[in-house]
Amino acid sequence: MAKKRYAVVGTGGRCEMYIRAAAKTHNDVAELVALCDVNPKRVAFYNNVFLKEECDHAPVAAYTADEFDKMIAETKPDVVIVTTIDRTHHYYGCRAMELGCDVISEKPMTVDPEKCQQIIDTQKKTGRKYTVTFNYRYSPRNTKIKELIKSGICGDITSVHFEWLLDTSHGADYFRRWHRNKRNSGGLMIHKSTHHFDLVNWWLDSQPELVFALGDLKFYGKENAEKRGITQFYSRARNSEVAAKDPFALHVKPGTRIDALYYQAEDADSYYRDQSVFGDGIDIEDNMNVLVRYKNKVQMSYSLCAHCPWEGYRVAFNGTKGRLEFNVVEQGFTKADEDLSVFGMREDEAEDIRKDMVPEIIFQPFWGKPQVITYDEGDKSGHGGGDAKLLKNLFVGNTDDPLGHYADFTDGAQSILTGIGANIAMRTGLPVKVQELIEF
Repeated sequence: MAKKRYAVVGTGGRCEMYIRAAAKTHNDVAELVALCDVNPKRVAFYNNVFLKEECDHAPVAAYTADEFDKMIAETKPDVVIVTTIDRTHHYYGCRAMELGCDVISEKPMTVDPEKCQQIIDTQKKTGRKYTVTFNYRYSPRNTKIKELIKSGICGDITSVHFEWLLDTSHGADYFRRWHRNKRNSGGLMIHKSTHHFDLVNWWLDSQPELVFALGDLKFYGKENAEKRGITQFYSRARNSEVAAKDPFALHVKPGTRIDALYYQAEDADSYYRDQSVFGDGIDIEDNMNVLVRYKNKVQMSYSLCAHCPWEGYRVAFNGTKGRLEFNVVEQGFTKADEDLSVFGMREDEAEDIRKDMVPEIIFQPFWGKPQVITYDEGDKSGHGGGDAKLLKNLFVGNTDDPLGHYADFTDGAQSILTGIGANIAMRTGLPVKVQELIEF
């Protein structure tokens, strides 16, 4: 059986797991044939360093973004993997389909209704396969929730509360880079929350119908810094004495991967990875609250905060037989390689707190004792153990999928409809009938 041929467009941080999967983990069924990016230095890093050192693989054909059509013609990939900046997902995805390729797209599928409609129309016209990579679906803990709801343990679900917390390491990072502009990312309601909205669609086996939202920039940004008495500003952290004292600044060590991909590649595209989270030009929200009504009439309240002391999520399902609660801490307080002294906390103290934060599923019936439900956490790969399972599904395939983990372009569209509706509602102050935004 011939191997499938893969090309990757977009060689920032998100492409890594796909390149490794095609070139190493699943190279018995996959062949990596090309890399493409607006920045040739990032392509060169993955081609000449990453492939050699981490995949034991020879360099592949390299192309710039304006050579995308040429790449398809010369290397003849069966599948194009799109891991570019969010606002260009639709362009490369649609063009790949028009040139006869299937597409694997990073989430979010795109950032607005017009681009979403273009993907839907192009898929209908070409008939090509279009996959969206929702790795959180594959996480064992999220799979367990799907199984429990499907089992009927809660009865009929009437409402959901979903709270997501981003910490001051990961959360702040969205305000340092290209995500800080809604034109690029759709804001956190689309770039980040597409994960969460897809999970709810999948858990409930339904789609959003009506969305209302409120949101604002309340913590990051120059205006908020001034309110807290911060008077010294910098545009980026590199070579800044002010940034050296800022716990929110990104400090990049020479010789690291982020140094190679961004600091050493700046002269090719003038993209600065280490902008100040308290600088000018940020137009996305850091506090958001959303109300959703689904087609099956379940209601959801959702919140996201991007400046919390720990990172994770809490979900509760209210049903006609009881309440199912799920609490997950993905990261406690700060990353292990950061200096905890700026938080007034020793490493051993933080580690003790992390140990207490174990993912837990509890079902509370109307009468009787709460039930703590156990599950196998799997291989502990990225995204709660979901990455490895997702990649196997993408590259090897899985005909046995009773829970419907695989997500296509319709799932991708339905997940961003909640975020698109939220963005519209925050702008207009009015509820949005989201299914009227797109024609399937």
